[in-house]
Amino acid sequence: MLKEKLKNDMKEAMKSGNTLKRLVLSLLQSAIKNKELQKRAKSGKAEELSDEEVLEVITSEVKKRKESIEVYEKAGRGELAQKERDELTVLMEYMPEQMSEDEIRAEVKKAIAETGAKEIKEMGKVLGVLMLKLKGKADGQTVSRIVKEELEK
Repeated sequence: MLKEKLKNDMKEAMKSGNTLKRLVLSLLQSAIKNKELQKRAKSGKAEELSDEEVLEVITSEVKKRKESIEVYEKAGRGELAQKERDELTVLMEYMPEQMSEDEIRAEVKKAIAETGAKEIKEMGKVLGVLMLKLKGKADGQTVSRIVKEELEK
């Protein structure tokens, strides 16, 4: 289970003195705990997150780091951008292997054929099908950009 792996890796990081990994995993575990509390508030019963839900939390944290890197670089804050990059590297260890743009493009073409989309205004239909298949394996912005490119052809 992914949550157990995170817990074990946290212990290992503490033992080995890997401060960066310990910090990132600690923040990640807090985010997972918050998600569990939200889930408990909705359902009324205590239950742990599934691996898929834990992956959603990790994906969210990855997205936050990418956005922060972009903001810091625009503001000329290279040292802060580098800190975020280092944290992103740790988080990416827990993500499934990411698809290449060519692989994403192939999936986009299949989804366009499957949905029969012809125009840019049907982009939502295509993205709906794709994001279920590509969840955690591809960045949403990249998928969206490729869908747009393919529909504009």
